[in-house]
Order: sequence, then structure tokens, then C-alpha cells
Amino acid sequence: MTGMAVPLYQAKAEFFRMLGHPVRIRVLELLQDSPRPVRELLAEIAIEPSSLSQQLAILRRHKIVMSRREGSSVVYEIASSDVAELLRVSRRILTELIAGQNELLAELREPESGRTATSL
Repeated sequence: MTGMAVPLYQAKAEFFRMLGHPVRIRVLELLQDSPRPVRELLAEIAIEPSSLSQQLAILRRHKIVMSRREGSSVVYEIASSDVAELLRVSRRILTELIAGQNELLAELREPESGRTATSL
């Protein structure tokens, strides 16, 4: 069945799966403010060069990052400002989720006698 279009929800799921690796997310976080050479990414992430290369290749293949050679260095940058915006939005969502969890944790830590019947 070649030629059948992938449903949008499936394409989105595949996109988020592609992003779903801690090294890829860290690379994108480091690149959101400015382009960086591979040596800087290696210094910040502290993984084997071959592992970083593999993760960068995945991001490049999906056109999330672009690379260019500057002398003997390869410099990477985010291909679209929308990717940086997605990282900022995900940070806001996580912040709200964690804040909600902290509120719940604070309630759970209240002494039993301080709770009303409606708060149980």
C-alpha cells in the first residue's frame, strides 16, 4: 500500500518519538540561543563523540538541525525557530505540572487534623 498518506496524529507521534532522547533534547537546548561547534556540544554533554555524532545525525536527517563547516570545526544550529519555541513551551508545561505536584505534596504533608471533610 505505497502512496498512502500517514495520518497527522501518527506523524506527530513519530516526530515526538524522534525528539524523545535525552541527548537530542540537550543538544537542542544548547543550540536554542546560538549555533555551536561540535567540540562545545561535547564539552557540555560529556558523552562519547560517536554517540553525539549519532544523535546529531538523527536530528540532521529529520531536518531539526543544520550543520556547516567553519575551518576545521562543524557548527550546528537549530533549523527552525519553532523548535526553540517548542522547547520553551515544553518547559512551561513541565513547570506547571511540577508546581501542581508540589501543591499536592504540600497538601498531603498537612496534619490529618488540619484537613476538612471536603479536602479528603
